[in-house]
Formats: sequence, structure tokens, C-alpha cells
Amino acid sequence: MTLRLPAANGGLRAYEPRTEPRTFGPGTPPTSRVVLSAAHVVADPLADVSPDAPAAVDWDATLAFRRHLWSHGLGVAEAMDTAQRGMGLDWAGAAELVRRSAAEARAVGGRIACGVGTDQLTTGSLAGVRAAYEEQLAVVEEAGAQAILMASRALAATAAGPEDYLEVYGHLLRQAAEPVVLHWLGPMFDPALAGYWGSADLDAATETFLEVIAAHPDKVDGVKISLLDAGREIALRRRLPRGVRCYTGDDFHYPELIAGDEQGFSHALLGVFDPLGPLAAEAVRVLDTGDTQGFRDLLDPTVELSRHLFQAPTRFYKTGVVLLAWLAGHQSHFTMVGGLQSARSLPHLARAYELADGLGLFPDPKLAEERMRNLLALYGVDQ
Repeated sequence: MTLRLPAANGGLRAYEPRTEPRTFGPGTPPTSRVVLSAAHVVADPLADVSPDAPAAVDWDATLAFRRHLWSHGLGVAEAMDTAQRGMGLDWAGAAELVRRSAAEARAVGGRIACGVGTDQLTTGSLAGVRAAYEEQLAVVEEAGAQAILMASRALAATAAGPEDYLEVYGHLLRQAAEPVVLHWLGPMFDPALAGYWGSADLDAATETFLEVIAAHPDKVDGVKISLLDAGREIALRRRLPRGVRCYTGDDFHYPELIAGDEQGFSHALLGVFDPLGPLAAEAVRVLDTGDTQGFRDLLDPTVELSRHLFQAPTRFYKTGVVLLAWLAGHQSHFTMVGGLQSARSLPHLARAYELADGLGLFPDPKLAEERMRNLLALYGVDQ
């Protein structure tokens, strides 16, 4: 049976859904790259909450999705942007997510790293920013997870220049118990982070970022770069101190960045590896064997879907990620904390379904088709 999907001209067009899935069984973690999937949270659809109320999370479904990622050999980057930090999930919810996911990781032997930010605050003093970071760092370390120092909206609003970033990050790195990942999230993901590291000039900002790392290389496991600029990431990667990893967060160019070149490569910490998890894990295991072309053959075709999910306004990519989790059967509904399921149009969602179906991402294509048919009907599209 065909589906009638929204067309670019505003009408409808016929689409023939896939009938057979691609199968990717459970696997061990890749060995040549560290691969972390930033994971989404599953809302509780029965909770009587408003979009601006604290998030109501379905903890069973949320943790089950993390077990799915671990079963395929991926690590989990927890309580990050993909989990709607600052877009529906507040710090109290994020702290609970960290504790629960870290305990689950210990139970199954999965790798986990968790976001440390300042989302208790909106603005304030540098001392307040430091204290907020310290509170969250303590929660993550007490949970037994690696810390990812996320970019801070409050610091971006408070810092007078690069010296304030050097002071705050230096303070945090000196007290971190274990090496952390530093996260540079560009303004396309969060407009409140424009001018991070003390300058809107990315070259100047890069120098401050590298100065932070150079002062504390023993406390920096790696850096996650989310600027959607492959050339800039490669240039920065080549300047990192020995032993400091580069984790790509570039959801537009990840195959080439992970494959690398004669001067190095990037590891991965990606939101798009939430829907791509099994396929991405298999691709990197192929890369482990030295088969770069086989890796690219598996992963390159996924870029069109990723670019679609992350198209501007990029920060709403989570809506497509959760749609695909629902269509794939990882959750029973298409609702999100903060009501963010409404953030993308029906044509956008339909194209995400089509691209994912073409890649064979749905374990049960018939279920995905039925759910997409129901979503179309909800929007008034008769089949």
C-alpha cells in the first residue's frame, strides 16, 4: 500500500514504504573510535502538565532506550542538548536523569558521560555561574559518570570577555576529579550562546578555547565541537595537545570527520546517532577493521536524513529525533516534554519518515507505516 505524503508544492504525492528492514544485531563497542550517542528523553503522555511546567518523564521508556543504545555498543551522552536541556527539561529533571541513567549504565556495563551546565540560572554573577557549575559537576561525579562541561547561557550573558571564560573554566578543571569533555555548542543550536568564549569572531574564540585546554591538558579528555563547520573542526583538531580527543558534534559532516585523514580523526558525540544508533555502531566497527570505504558506504547515505533533521532552526532537531524513535517502536507515542512535538511541520516530519524508511532504520516497517498513517490522519490527510 502507498502513503500519500505532503509534497513540496503543497499537494500530496504517493510514497511506497519499505517492506523489509535492515538488520543490525547487538554488538560490542567499537575499538578505533569512542562513539557516544546523545539520547533523547521520553515524555509521560498521560501527565497533566503544561509546556512551561517541569517535565514529566516516562522513566521506564527513557531508560529502555538507553539500554538499546548500549546493546549496540554505543556509549550514551546523557542530559545533553538532545535530552532537551533548556528546552523542556530543567535542572531538577536533568539531575534525576543523570542519577537514573548512571545507575543503569553500571548495571549493564555501558559507557556514560553526562552534561554539566548552569541551567539553574538565567543570569547572575561569575561567582554564581561557578557555583551552579560546581553543583552539577558534583551530581555527575557522585553518580559515577564522566562529566561533559556544557556551554552556559548564564556565562555567555555574564562574561565581560575571554578572561572570564578562562577564569571560570580554569576553576572547574582544577577541581574536576577526572578528565572532562569540553563542549562548544554553536549558536545555531542555541542562539543564547552567540559570542561564546568571549568573541563573536570564531578565530578569536578558538584561541581562547585552546588556551583553556593548554592550561589543563591533564584534565581534558576531549572536546566536542558543534559548529557545523568541518574545516574549522579539522583545523582545531590538529592543534589539540597530544592525548586530548576531538569528539565531532557536526551532524552535517560526521562521516568524513570520523574517517579522518593522514593527520588524525574525530571521535563522535552526536545527536543524530540517537536514530542512527545500530547502523552507526556497525559502520564504526567496519572502520575498526581498516575498511574506510566500507564505513563510508554505510554512513554516507545517512547524511541526507541528518541534514534534514538539523535544518534551520537547528535547535528543533529533537522533534525529528523523537518522531523516528516513535516510528521505530522505541516509545508508544509522539509527545515531547515542553510540547515540542509541534516544533516541526507535517511536511518536515513526513520527509524525515521517508528518508529513514529508505535507509531501513525501522525494525518493523509495517509498524512505522501504520504510525505514520495515523499521524497523517491526525493532520487531516486522508489515505
